[in-house]
Amino acid sequence: MSTTSTARMSIPSVREVVVTGIGLALPGVATYGDLLGPLPGEGGFDPATGLSGRELRHKDRASRLALRAAEFGLHNAGLTDADATLTGVADATAVVVSTNLGNADSICEATDTIAREGVRGLSPLGLPQTSSNVIAGWVAIRYGLRGPNLTVCNGTTSGLDALAWARNLIVAGRAEAAVVVGVEPANEVATRLLGEQSTDAAVAIVLESADVAASRGARPRATIAGYARARDLAAALTAAGVTEEKSVGLWLVDEAGAGACQLLAATCRIDLEAQLGPLSGALGVLQCAAAAAYLESDATTGNVLATAGGPRHDAAAALLLTPY
Repeated sequence: MSTTSTARMSIPSVREVVVTGIGLALPGVATYGDLLGPLPGEGGFDPATGLSGRELRHKDRASRLALRAAEFGLHNAGLTDADATLTGVADATAVVVSTNLGNADSICEATDTIAREGVRGLSPLGLPQTSSNVIAGWVAIRYGLRGPNLTVCNGTTSGLDALAWARNLIVAGRAEAAVVVGVEPANEVATRLLGEQSTDAAVAIVLESADVAASRGARPRATIAGYARARDLAAALTAAGVTEEKSVGLWLVDEAGAGACQLLAATCRIDLEAQLGPLSGALGVLQCAAAAAYLESDATTGNVLATAGGPRHDAAAALLLTPY
C-alpha cells in the first residue's frame, strides 16, 4: 500500500459518514442502479470517446478512467458547478484510490525502455506515470484537492479497505469529504497478470461527514456502519457488526463469498465479477455503489453487506452499509 499521508485504523467512529455521490466509468452500465441487475450490457461509458480530450493527454489509461469517474461522482454529489469546478472545501477533501494493476502498463513500458535504451531513453512526460500514487495525484490536481492523498493496493480487499481508510480520515477530522476511486484498466499487461481478459472499470464514491452533508443540503444515499478485515470471512463479519441474518437484505459477494453457503444462507446475493469480469481493486468500491442503489430502491428490506476475499486470499474484508 502506497500512501502520502497516514491514518490510524483504530480510531472509534464518532462521526457518521455517508455516501453523497456516485460516478461510474464502466462500459455497459449506464447508472449505478443497473448494478442490481440484470445488466443491460450496452450503453454506459464508452472508452473510445470518453477517454479522449486535451485534459487527458499524457496520462495512463487507469488515470483517465479515474478522472472520468471522479468527474461524474463529484457532479452527482453536487460538489462541482456547471464548469466542473469544485465548489466544496479543497483543503478538507481527501482522495483515496484503490487499484492493484492501475499503472502496471506504464511501469512495464519504462522497464522495457531502460532494458533497450538505458535511462536516457525515458521520456520526462512518461515518468510521472510510474509513480504508485499517480492516479490519486491526477484526481487531486484536476480539482485542486489538498486533503490527504493515498493509494491502496491491497489485493482483493483493496476497494473495501480504501472506503474504510477514507471513512477513518473523516472520523478523525483529517477531512470533511473524500473521493474514493476504484479503478482497473483493460490492457495487455493487466490481462497477462490476471490470466484472463481484464475489465475497464472505474467508480467514484464521495463520502462526507453527515453534518457537513446536511449543512449544504446534500442527499445521503447510505451510511457506512461497520468495517473489518480479518483472516477469514466469518471473523470479518463478526468484527464488522454483522450478527443477525435478518438485518442484511443484500449481500454483495465475490467468488469466495458466493461459496460460503453456511454464512447468511438466506440472504439475496449479487456477484458483480460474475457479470462484469475481474474487477480487482475496483470491486469493493463498485459494491458500495450497488449498495447505495439497493438502499435507495423500493425493494429495500434491510442493510447491505459487501465482502471480498476469503480462503484463497490472505484475508477477507466486510463492509456494512445502512440506510441514512
